[in-house]
Amino acid sequence: MAITALDHLVLTVNDEAATRRFYVEGLAMRWVEFGAGRHALAFGQQKINLHYAGREREPRALLPTPGSGDLCLLTDEDLDRLAARMTGLGFPVIEGPVQRTGATRPILSIYFRDPDGNLIEVSR
Repeated sequence: MAITALDHLVLTVNDEAATRRFYVEGLAMRWVEFGAGRHALAFGQQKINLHYAGREREPRALLPTPGSGDLCLLTDEDLDRLAARMTGLGFPVIEGPVQRTGATRPILSIYFRDPDGNLIEVSR
């Protein structure tokens, strides 16, 4: 197989502070600054690079749009605890917990919308 892993993906976002609150305070990702004023959200061996709407970097997606993402993230945290923390930050669970089919095994998932409206599924 030629492809072995996902290194990073890019989300286009509107508001740095709101994005940071959801992903860093809520999902415990690390905020990374790199290059000339670039930002990313790091977790495990992956990262999500951020492009700010109207200031996207080249090369970029043809139609970068905040709120068009749909991601599934894996966690080892208790989902009830995570749900309570996210709700306390103003990001309530919109669905779940529900059984889903993951890439390698069955998963139990809860769903949130980030500040841009991206659908974020967090699973165990």
